[in-house]
Amino acid sequence: MADRAVSLVTRKRLSTRTRELAQRRSGADEVLLLWHPESDRVELSVRNLASGVVCQIDVAPGDAIDAFYHPFVYAAICERSCRVKREETMIDDG
Repeated sequence: MADRAVSLVTRKRLSTRTRELAQRRSGADEVLLLWHPESDRVELSVRNLASGVVCQIDVAPGDAIDAFYHPFVYAAICERSCRVKREETMIDDG
């Protein structure tokens, strides 16, 4: 058994302790619903594949499926808890 799971779209490695509950792609956005059993925390992660911008939001378990299908509405409601990260890309001019 592998000790890590891999997101189908981003190939991002997830800890075995983190469980991917749902995954979908809509246009350039990958949406993941993750459960962290160690802390019993549910997380919504939205990554724009074109820009590399990632938004991660802690979600109440009862709101998880609504947040998964409507991540931008949920993010607007929970704006303060959204952690935005931009992946850095290094360009080598040769």
